[in-house]
Amino acid sequence: MLLRMYTRFFERENMPYRVLDVQEGEEAGIKSATIELTGDYAYGLIRSEIGVHRLVRISPYDANARRHTSFSAVYLYPVIENVEIELNTADLRVDTYRSSGSGGQHINKTDSAVRITHLPTGLVSSCQTERSQIQNRDTAMKVIRALVAQHYRDLEDAKRADRLASKQKIEWGSQIRSYVLQPYQLVKDLRTDVETSDTAGVLDGKIKPFINAYLLSGGQIV
Repeated sequence: MLLRMYTRFFERENMPYRVLDVQEGEEAGIKSATIELTGDYAYGLIRSEIGVHRLVRISPYDANARRHTSFSAVYLYPVIENVEIELNTADLRVDTYRSSGSGGQHINKTDSAVRITHLPTGLVSSCQTERSQIQNRDTAMKVIRALVAQHYRDLEDAKRADRLASKQKIEWGSQIRSYVLQPYQLVKDLRTDVETSDTAGVLDGKIKPFINAYLLSGGQIV
């Protein structure tokens, strides 16, 4: 639901994007997804979405139609060209596997997807959207460089501020926005108190009011 919400928002705002990777959940849904977003001021605009998002709804996967609460974390990393960070090849594990998404005969019959793990930090990047393994590897390497660079920047920030500003636990009380579909309809940003009952519109990408309010408030990530 979040993946669709963001891609619809990007389409509404004419912001170029690519879905680099989607990992299916073990039982249903999506476990994780990676989107590459380009365009002027893309990072500054979307940084409002960093944090934990809480969803309350009647689960379609519950035969008894009970109300469930789910949490999902959104992270954002800037891709800095010519980033000054050297990755030791001995610290990288590169795995190839068969792509699971759509793409015709080619994508289903070759091990073109690439997953790169940075062993010292445990950070992982993967890409399966390109036709060739070389292209997927290049994209995954660009992402892992950005992840590792941000990781070490966060460590430096943590030393100064005694916390990682963009990382939060996925639990009660840590969410930045709630999407309540049952027993009433309400989406509320807990940082700015902006709210709307148009839940269908929000999940269809109409999130600009939340973003604007966050940026106008000074854009403090908590």
